[in-house]
Amino acid sequence: MGIDPRAKAEMLIRRPVSEVFDAFVDPEITSKFWFTGGSGRLEEGKTVTWEWGMYGFSIPVQAKAIEENRRILIDWPGGEDLTEVEWVFTPRPDGSTFVSITNSGFVGDDAERVEQAIGSTEGFSFVLAGLKAYLEHGVQLNLVADRFPDGLGA
Repeated sequence: MGIDPRAKAEMLIRRPVSEVFDAFVDPEITSKFWFTGGSGRLEEGKTVTWEWGMYGFSIPVQAKAIEENRRILIDWPGGEDLTEVEWVFTPRPDGSTFVSITNSGFVGDDAERVEQAIGSTEGFSFVLAGLKAYLEHGVQLNLVADRFPDGLGA
């Protein structure tokens, strides 16, 4: 049957869970650390478009489950196939939030699935680091934009 790799990135964000959760459902906030624009807030059952202007592309994202301040589950287009991305938000006693992002459902042979999982882990690690800098310090690090300075094909 082969292997079933999953991408996972996690980070403590020293902000309240409602603020951290909102950063992923409100494109006005998300565009400060991940993509450049979104067609609307993530809502369960709704498809929105996220765009990365610096790379000249956009993708449709469908929110499969939204549990306010707890969990987000979306279909994530990866080439011709969809994978799932799940965010889990765990509030901590000190008012901080632990965020876990898992991407699963990669297709292809074992080597292709592993390569996709490694790439996704890298990407979501940049997203969480950018989120942390923005919410905790008000700094936009441009990590996603600067990852491929010569474009995605490079």
